[in-house]
Amino acid sequence: MYSLYIHIPFCRQACHYCDFHFSTTLKRKPEMVKALCKELELRRVEASTPLQTIYFGGGTPSVLTSVELQEIFSTIHKHYRIASGAEITMEVNPDDFSTPKSELSLELLKELGINRLSIGVQSFFEEDLLLMNRAHTAEQAKDFIAQAVQYFDNITLDLIYGIPGMTLARWKENILQALSFGIPHLSAYALTVEPQTALYQFIKKGKIPPTNDGQAKEHFYLLKDLLEAKGFIHYELSNFGKEGYFSRNNTAYWEQKPYIGIGPSAHSYTGEERMWNISHNIKYIEQISQGILPQERETLSLKDRYNERIMTGLRIQKGISTEAIERDFGEFFLNYLKKEALPYIEKGLLVYHNGHIITSEKGLFLSDGIASDLFML
Repeated sequence: MYSLYIHIPFCRQACHYCDFHFSTTLKRKPEMVKALCKELELRRVEASTPLQTIYFGGGTPSVLTSVELQEIFSTIHKHYRIASGAEITMEVNPDDFSTPKSELSLELLKELGINRLSIGVQSFFEEDLLLMNRAHTAEQAKDFIAQAVQYFDNITLDLIYGIPGMTLARWKENILQALSFGIPHLSAYALTVEPQTALYQFIKKGKIPPTNDGQAKEHFYLLKDLLEAKGFIHYELSNFGKEGYFSRNNTAYWEQKPYIGIGPSAHSYTGEERMWNISHNIKYIEQISQGILPQERETLSLKDRYNERIMTGLRIQKGISTEAIERDFGEFFLNYLKKEALPYIEKGLLVYHNGHIITSEKGLFLSDGIASDLFML
């Protein structure tokens, strides 16, 4: 396996836009940590080669105590080999480090071997943070980032655009504020309204204006222009990095490299199969404690794997290799791709260059929709 992903299914409070699996009740956190360690042990046989990346996601991994995080790392080192120079990322929220009761420190993260931080900022404006129900303030975010850059050089910030009421000027100020810290990577996502979220209900009831695709598109291209002018490379639809600072973990997903997902709701991928754990904390803990992996799995057909290659390929800078499509899927799939892509090439939304089908700058904001049109049904 190339990568290890560990899902920490807890948050201090629920963001209004989030539909990931998490709980805001932390009382079962000690049991969950033991279950995560048990699953790591049970699945050690799946990792036959040294891990190239380890990623702590969630939820909010920074709600862990120092003892809990040390226990997880101890288990990883006991049962897995970690490649020299492996990328080890942890998602963190600024508020988890800003009070006297904070359990974690930047010093500890570095001592444990974490070498990349993904900081959930989302916005540097209080009105945006309140609308999204983020747990930190703008000042907490700025203070934490200023501290973090003293310990880590490999830092990425998350920002959200397309927020109702966010003007182009305010979005520009958000970007410039992020750049002022000298960080080498930034991830930015359009605010999406998912069913079963508080944001969906607020918009449905008219308490918040609906998101606006035209506004989000303006935000996206402003982001792209500003970051590229500062030397960032737009290597994936939502990700910008300086040379040498692309996310190796996420790149592995986009390149269909195998990974193990640990924790409730976590997904795993072998290249031919996809597995996912139950999205229920109590049931997950109970089954793992009995030595049972609470998994469902599916065998991916050739068509499934082709469609995934198309989806990820149109999101990344290098695009879809036609040579790789023919090698991995055969001439029939290659001819199908060329036929379906032709109308988009003629419209200037896709380009064919050096044996690759690439999303043009004009088509970038539409890339997911274009990809779905190229799927083999």
